[in-house]
Amino acid sequence: MYNDSIGLNCGVNNLTTLSGWFLWFILFWVVFLVTMMFIGGFFMFRKFLKRFPKEDGKSELDWQEFYIEQSKNMWNTEQKQLLEELVSPVPELFRDVARQKIAGKIGELAIKENAPKITQDLLVRGYISATPKRDHKFLLKKLKEKQIDINPYKQLFL
Repeated sequence: MYNDSIGLNCGVNNLTTLSGWFLWFILFWVVFLVTMMFIGGFFMFRKFLKRFPKEDGKSELDWQEFYIEQSKNMWNTEQKQLLEELVSPVPELFRDVARQKIAGKIGELAIKENAPKITQDLLVRGYISATPKRDHKFLLKKLKEKQIDINPYKQLFL
């Protein structure tokens, strides 16, 4: 019924014998997509965990927003510029998230210490405590570049 010599039965045999560059392209594409989905899922899961309420009924992100809102009138232009300069080494894609986390930590310190305004000392302490340990070397470099003495903050780097 089917005549292989004129190509009428081409569907089944060609699908089972993928070879050459097209096979490698398909394999690369599958690996690439699965890898990207795992990476995206990892970051989405981390964000979900931060949004998940703790014992007090508020999530980590809720507290962060609370401290930013409560301390926003304590910031002056000079301290805002210093914060922008300190977060400049963070890749642009993550800079907004980093800025928000750091500003929340600085606001938390200011509120807990009943500070009338955000000072350079509060900013540096909040920045150090909000920054992961693996990024401290970039922070130290930036602080030295800005000629900020790190001796009072050495215990925070441990």
